[in-house]
Amino acid sequence: MKEHKIVIRVRYAETDQMGVVYHGNYAQYFEIGRVEWLRNQGVSYKELEKSGVMLPVVSLSMNYKKPAFYDDELTVTTSLKYLGGAKIEFDYEITNAQGDLLTTAHTVLVFVDMKTKRPTQVPAYLEELINH
Repeated sequence: MKEHKIVIRVRYAETDQMGVVYHGNYAQYFEIGRVEWLRNQGVSYKELEKSGVMLPVVSLSMNYKKPAFYDDELTVTTSLKYLGGAKIEFDYEITNAQGDLLTTAHTVLVFVDMKTKRPTQVPAYLEELINH
């Protein structure tokens, strides 16, 4: 399972009145991890869309273990779980600088033809890049 790690720092605007990361912001952290995972494999979201394929999230599940706070340094680890047919799945872990596991998640994304707005097969070039 290929994985990629990226370090981000919690910004003040991402927290609630208690200084805790607001739960809705985790989806953005997972997006950062996923985009950088793909970039690390040689795939650009921008180029994917230029080729006529978009990749919407159709499922997101999260499990909160411990809170993240303002100014925490977080490591988002993104791992490919599945690639095939019209979908790609990722698993995520977010840890703090002390190595505490804060959050786990799983997303399912579907390859969609931008003209027809219908699911389409994983583009061959993308499958080749990821599987090799």
